[in-house]
Amino acid sequence: MSRRNLVLLGVAIALTAAGLGTGQPAAAAPATRGARPPFAGSASPVCPGPASIGSARCHAWVLHPAKGPGHQPPPPASAPGGLSPATIKSVYDFPTSASAGAGPTIAIVDAYDDPNVESDLGVFSSQFGLPACTTANGCFTKVNQTGGKRYPRANSGWALEISLDVQWAHAIAPGAKILLVEANSTNFSDLTTAESYANAHAQYVSNSWDGSEFSGETSYDKYFTHSGVSTFVAAGDAGLPAEYPSASPNVISVGGTTLNFSGTTFMSETGWSSGGGGCSAYETATPAQRRYAGYQQVNCGGKRATPDVSLDADPNSGVAVYDSTSYQGTSGWWVVGGTSASTPMWAARAADSGQQITASTVYPGSASSLNITFRDITLGNNGAPCLTGYDLCSGLGSWTGTTP
Repeated sequence: MSRRNLVLLGVAIALTAAGLGTGQPAAAAPATRGARPPFAGSASPVCPGPASIGSARCHAWVLHPAKGPGHQPPPPASAPGGLSPATIKSVYDFPTSASAGAGPTIAIVDAYDDPNVESDLGVFSSQFGLPACTTANGCFTKVNQTGGKRYPRANSGWALEISLDVQWAHAIAPGAKILLVEANSTNFSDLTTAESYANAHAQYVSNSWDGSEFSGETSYDKYFTHSGVSTFVAAGDAGLPAEYPSASPNVISVGGTTLNFSGTTFMSETGWSSGGGGCSAYETATPAQRRYAGYQQVNCGGKRATPDVSLDADPNSGVAVYDSTSYQGTSGWWVVGGTSASTPMWAARAADSGQQITASTVYPGSASSLNITFRDITLGNNGAPCLTGYDLCSGLGSWTGTTP
């Protein structure tokens, strides 16, 4: 399926501010779509095109109806049209308390500035009944890559990415503090400077960006490890091969799935056709990954396999995001997907648990493995098939349940 012409297959999005119903996955439900949404259109990457070596692109996708040739963006939406926090929490049986995640700080590392991020978070929180998260109440902090208040230049695409990351980290862990660290550019030198600041000031770090793998990438691995910190990186949105820093053995690589509905009832979860994954060309698998029985079936030959885990990322089952910074002449409510959506949600769910989650502890069977319940994703293909157990399509699967 073309990355630039991801055509709607149809998902029932009869959404309100309260979200879709509370249906649980059927044991043997078919992976069918519901009725077609009230428009036909396509999804497109917010940061299109491959990044040059040593730089990154964001992994957000926007869903928009067709408006003539080229599928121009829709007019501003006055109400959310994507999945709500209530729906996502119902699908995954995530904690619903307003204090979930209380205590830890979640850092969001992105490039460039979103000048309206705090006010947009306020609109999002008010819309969905979430606690306020502001600078004034100590919940929200925005800094540049070295911790200062002189922000980089604004960028409309990355502003939409930042809104997605911040809003959905807060949605899944409304009790956690949010630290936004804005890098000066998409160069790894700036992004890793921002990463270092994030690692020193947060317990959970979300990165919704990657670049192509390159021979010198292992020299950057040191920026993605810090005692007591769990680091999450989007696996990508172009299928195979693996990308960096998703391929670093020091991070949790987060892939993407599709949520399938019949009407307003959740039916099943399958692998997203554009979700990132693959065997690294340069990085070695962690001992915990190599020892895991399912690793042998992906034939990575001792190399790092990605993703480790997954969550909803298909823009056809995308989430609601509010962004008042004009993107291609449009602002308001967007339906957004990509592994840029699954990554901050995984980081936030980890914050809910209060546990450190690493590429070593996430794999069942190791001495330090955590008691996470995974939904095994066995249908779908991103260039590699989703299989029973571990695979390069969805990793170990998606996190379900209110515990740990």
